[in-house]
Amino acid sequence: MRLPALVATLLATTLFSAVTHAGATLDRVTKTGVLRNVIVNDYPPFGFIDDNNQLAGFDVDVAKAVAERMGVKAEITAPGWETIIGGNWRGRWDTCICSMTPNTERAKVLDFPTPYYSSPAVLVVNKKDDRIKSAADLSNKKVGIGMGSSYETYLQKTLVIPGAKPIDFPFNNVQAIPSDEEVAFQNLALGPGVRLDAIVSDLATANSRIKRNPDLFKIVTELYAEPNWVATDKGDPEWDKKVADTIKSLRDDGTLAKISQHWLGEDITKEEP
Repeated sequence: MRLPALVATLLATTLFSAVTHAGATLDRVTKTGVLRNVIVNDYPPFGFIDDNNQLAGFDVDVAKAVAERMGVKAEITAPGWETIIGGNWRGRWDTCICSMTPNTERAKVLDFPTPYYSSPAVLVVNKKDDRIKSAADLSNKKVGIGMGSSYETYLQKTLVIPGAKPIDFPFNNVQAIPSDEEVAFQNLALGPGVRLDAIVSDLATANSRIKRNPDLFKIVTELYAEPNWVATDKGDPEWDKKVADTIKSLRDDGTLAKISQHWLGEDITKEEP
């Protein structure tokens, strides 16, 4: 059946727009010779500002390795977590290699081409605290979490990680207190229940802070598996494939493992079975 001329023209225009959008990010990265990646700069050892006032950490080195494998340079910025997870980047950034765990809300505005490491969520308390030994002990407690993190939805009992096992929520009436994670640990250091009773954090991040302050904090339990994926803006499958293929290449030749060993002393980049 023939389409009316106007309908055919509109359909052709729509198809052309879809085709030109697909691969647009890869075209831009190739033409400019720059991969623009965003990170979080208060999340050691994954992203932080070092003594030379430079962005450093595991995520920074992975982003640089991805750019190098693509034959371009990495431009790394930290625009703020809420801005990143809001999506609609409109070409400002190409990737978020920034320790992001997919969840149902984020998947509405961002694409997740591939995982690149996994590190479980853990429960941290003041070292003098003997009240809290498991997630069930969090009922009616004040718990610090990073601003805009998936840990907040965990404490709200709404966290769903696509493809992962259902998460157990054995607590009630938790008062989640979002803040910069550095501030959360400073508050927990004041003593059990003074400002916080506990913190939900990533194992590697918690270990990094405990290593610096072994007399202040302790991990009491792991809570749930937490895969971290590269995030991209919605709608460019060709770019997503390029990113996924590049991460696979870096995993296969041991580059990701080497970066992980450097920052964490272990390999957290192995693919989940």
